[in-house]
Amino acid sequence: MTHVIELVEHTAVEGIPLPDAVGRALAAGDIVDAAPDPYVGGLWSLRAGSKVGAVAVAVPGGGGLVTVRVAPKVSIARLFFLLGYSLDPKGGRRDGEVDVAVHRDLLPALAHAVERQIDRALRQGLLQGYRVTEETSLVVRGRAREAEQIRRRFGATLPVEVEYDEFTTDIAENRLLRAAVERLLRLPGVPRDVRRGLFHQRARLADVTLIVRGRPLPAWQPSRLNSRYQHALLLARTVLENASVEHAPGGLHVDGFLFDMNKLFEDFVTVALREACRALGHTARLQDPHHLDEASAIRMRPDFVLYGPEGVPGAVVDAKYKAEKREGFPDADLYQMLAYCTALGLREGHLVYAKGNAPHAAHTVRHAGIVIHQHALDLDQEPSALLSDVEEISARLIRRPRV
Repeated sequence: MTHVIELVEHTAVEGIPLPDAVGRALAAGDIVDAAPDPYVGGLWSLRAGSKVGAVAVAVPGGGGLVTVRVAPKVSIARLFFLLGYSLDPKGGRRDGEVDVAVHRDLLPALAHAVERQIDRALRQGLLQGYRVTEETSLVVRGRAREAEQIRRRFGATLPVEVEYDEFTTDIAENRLLRAAVERLLRLPGVPRDVRRGLFHQRARLADVTLIVRGRPLPAWQPSRLNSRYQHALLLARTVLENASVEHAPGGLHVDGFLFDMNKLFEDFVTVALREACRALGHTARLQDPHHLDEASAIRMRPDFVLYGPEGVPGAVVDAKYKAEKREGFPDADLYQMLAYCTALGLREGHLVYAKGNAPHAAHTVRHAGIVIHQHALDLDQEPSALLSDVEEISARLIRRPRV
């Protein structure tokens, strides 16, 4: 039996009956904030944060599953635009390539998008490439590994430790696609028709080696040869690397998929700003490391630093996916931006939020002459209007003076 709990990001529900072990597993897994009712045993309060998606916890003693679904405040279609653009700014502009809007929940939409992109990538057959293979052989093929031959064979001539380049479909690109398919097939809540498509893709990738859980994902480099794979590979890495939950605290099995909206918003804003500034002939770095103090002991990583022609910082931006308070944006963000501006020698800094009562506000710091701008992006508007707002912010950045 499955008990489903529905939440919306940054909202709470109270009085939810849960086994204590399940409540503790949800809290320990950093999935939602979970706290037991102080007066009534067996009841829990749950509060969702910025992570959206779905997780399932197996109830001890064969009691079925407890599934927690956290819906984003933005539409599924808008969320996938943000994701697609941050992964691939040029490809992310394509509207309607995969119709995720037919799914109400995030996980079914994600599984559908991944399956469709893999299907398109594999329509011309599996990509092949050269892979370095090391093996023990009775014949010399490729290059003999002399050090391994001495270490393992103590001077014997056969068998031979060899290394050669094999032309095969068992390459990093196909391994990543299969790993994403296997991961999605293990998740609860994938619709039957999407699951059927995923089984079909797994059959096409049956000869590809599975990636061992816990090991680093194989690396791949974009090229002309794998261009038809690239969008599917970007989505596959999202499934495998950024948002998976799969562990067993206290002997319980927790499985699911969660997007962190904080990171998604930050990635979209910084990539969109970089593209807009690049179109105007300027360069920028994301998560650019700097130091706050003269001794270089205190590190800081602004989300976005714009550079001028002479290679010195020209503007700094931090993206903050958080709701505006009744009295304004959080003061701590202003203090952080003041530190960035001071260390980088800038007169102005920029904070970009996902919500706000006004599109722009500015604060001049006393005795410092530093102006901190606060911008708010409306994520509910159409993608073209959203990108237009980002371009307006980029125009402000390029005009900013230094100290």
